Amino acid sequence: MTAWNAEQSADFRGPLDVTRAATMVVDAQDTVIGWSPAAERLLGYPPEDSVGRPLITFLSPDPTPSVSPLPAPLRGNEIRLARHRDGRELIVATAVSPLPGAGTAARVLVATELKDLRLWETQQALLHGLATQSPVGLGIYDTDLRLTWCNTAYEREIGRPFAEFRGLRADQLYAEGRFVTKGHPPTLEAVMRHVLDTGEPFLDLHFKGRPPSDPETDHLWSCAYYRLQDADGHVFGVCEDAFDITDRYKAQRRLALLVEAGRGIGTTLDVMVTAEKITEVAVPEFAATVTVDLARAVLEGEVPATGESVVTSLVRVARCSAEDTKDAENSPVEYPPGSPQDRSLASGGLVLDDTALVVPLRAGNNILGLVTFTRGTGSTTFDSGEVALADELVARTAVSIDNARRFTRERTASLALQRQLLPQHVPEQSAVDLAYRYLPTDDVTGVGGDWFDVIPLSGTRVGLVVGDVVGHGLQAAATMGRLRTTVRAFAQMDMEPVELLSRLDDLVAQPAEEQGREQGTPDGTYADVATGATCLYAVYDPVSRRCVMARAGHLPPAVVDPEGRLSFPDLPAGPPLGLGGLPFESMEIELPVGSLLALFTDGLVEARDRDIDHGLDTLGRVLSERHASLEELCDRAVAELLPDGSTADDTALLLVRTRELDTSQVAEWELPAEPVAAGRARALTTQQLHHWGLEELSFATELVVSELVTNAVRYSEGPIQVRLIRDRTLLCEVADTGHTSPHLRHSAEDDEGGRGLFIVAQLVQRWGTRYTRSGKTIWTEQAFPTTG
Repeated sequence: MTAWNAEQSADFRGPLDVTRAATMVVDAQDTVIGWSPAAERLLGYPPEDSVGRPLITFLSPDPTPSVSPLPAPLRGNEIRLARHRDGRELIVATAVSPLPGAGTAARVLVATELKDLRLWETQQALLHGLATQSPVGLGIYDTDLRLTWCNTAYEREIGRPFAEFRGLRADQLYAEGRFVTKGHPPTLEAVMRHVLDTGEPFLDLHFKGRPPSDPETDHLWSCAYYRLQDADGHVFGVCEDAFDITDRYKAQRRLALLVEAGRGIGTTLDVMVTAEKITEVAVPEFAATVTVDLARAVLEGEVPATGESVVTSLVRVARCSAEDTKDAENSPVEYPPGSPQDRSLASGGLVLDDTALVVPLRAGNNILGLVTFTRGTGSTTFDSGEVALADELVARTAVSIDNARRFTRERTASLALQRQLLPQHVPEQSAVDLAYRYLPTDDVTGVGGDWFDVIPLSGTRVGLVVGDVVGHGLQAAATMGRLRTTVRAFAQMDMEPVELLSRLDDLVAQPAEEQGREQGTPDGTYADVATGATCLYAVYDPVSRRCVMARAGHLPPAVVDPEGRLSFPDLPAGPPLGLGGLPFESMEIELPVGSLLALFTDGLVEARDRDIDHGLDTLGRVLSERHASLEELCDRAVAELLPDGSTADDTALLLVRTRELDTSQVAEWELPAEPVAAGRARALTTQQLHHWGLEELSFATELVVSELVTNAVRYSEGPIQVRLIRDRTLLCEVADTGHTSPHLRHSAEDDEGGRGLFIVAQLVQRWGTRYTRSGKTIWTEQAFPTTG
């Protein structure tokens, strides 16, 4: 036994041990015949003053009731009253035993202060608790780093009696273990050697390994190492205490995963990104490989059907593995019957199979897909806490994916609405070249309250519209669609800009209750977002190069002439739509061929960090670039005015560059309102069609012109204007001073007239009436004959 072990053994024998306690040897008459140095230290009497005197001199009866008089003869363990040489009284604990080899006459009495005995007993209880009851594993290694003692908890970790592994080195006990904390020597033996050499302790080092008592499971211990030395500074070993924190670590890791999941999962309304997030969170801390399979219907924003169809429609959308990179295959995947995935879909619950855990993504009663967690061969299976964690992670993911699915469906519907509300393809026009941009501020739905339109009108004219509805999102978009449809309908009736805006203003100014009934709101209320909407309407005629425009509270257009000179016409503002009570005014300007006309909403030129004048100046500078195409000008305007690609308000921009119909494409005559005018009009028409090489249209066109001129002579006064236009179709117009609108009607067999306009309608593609200050114009449109 080492020196330390001998001293430790004495400590365990306690303060009444003969090697430590005050020792007195008495004969049969209780006369002291032996006196130890410890007795001198306890009572103050040297041996020469003690030997030969009665023991009662030192141990006498106590006057207090708690201590009985000195009995004779001496008995076993007792509490006595002792007198110190200086007169002090001491309460001592005594023990008596026969003196070996001296018969029964002589006896040995040992004594110590009672308080020392009580302290020792307390220490022994603590030591016994540490040795047998403490959950902290305690091991003592000598200076050769061999195990010399351990408590019960340490023995339990090893799984064998101490005698079987006593003397082993630390690296022999935990050959596969490793530290997972940093900032210290890398190996267990190096840590202990450092403690022995320097005296510097290490606290709360995390050591990971598989104990012999549980070789299939990774454990984590919080360990401390400190040097052991006696009172003289002699180093005799190092102590290791280790507390198994595996359960706490797992709980912390689960909590950390949930926190990480909260930060990453559900932060986007994208199904694919959400699926990828759970794989990133779970690998490698929770599983070696994670895959996410979704029903194809989910990717389309729909709720998947239940039953067998889900099994056959799964698509792999995300996969992450600790051994390779992320891989979102986005390809169909099938699982064989009886597989964990197949069983999970069939039961609707999670399935644990060896090292695989399959959890369904559920939204209500619908299964959106599956998440499969897999651990490598030789890894531990998922315990109950980990299964609960996986279920929680997947539940959070399912909510986020379902939200993303709903968003996908609503966005798809919104984009479909946008396609219906805004022109997706503007047909080529003879009057203008054009380009446009539309940027809604609501990037969730992709629609807003601004709009633009390009409307073909009779006589090769074109209607140009831009408008702005208060608000954003679907409600503003729905109102915008209503206004756009109304504007288009009014425009195709060939209304002048002032009349069109007046009619539109009347529509918007309808009582809220009436509009609420039209909208069919479930709560009986109606938020009239159309009130305060603005609009600009312009009509350009490529024959006269004249542009008539009016605005309802909207910004005026920008005009750039062919020389690059910019102007903003002083167009009367007019009130916003829905206010009523104020008139609208129009302005007519001539636009030389190649002029640039820009119609836009305030979202393009107005922002929180700049005033509108600065925006208008920037827009004018961009538009004044003479040699840029319309598409380039659109891109530059957006880049300069909306540099980050976002806008605080919906934005619409419509750019048009004017054209002119060549005089060779237009033939125009003025005829008197006389019966002979019809014949003259036929002759002129035939001659012009022959000049244009359109003889095939002569018969139908002569008949059309004859009927229209005859009606003009019969129902109006003043001169009659006849005009033919050869554009993408053949246009025929007859203008007079009357304001009576002709109507189709079915004539009876005995009627002498009334069939002319009916015949005209059968001979042309389209026909209509437009009104001017001086009268009306009846127009028709015929397709050119097909060649070849």
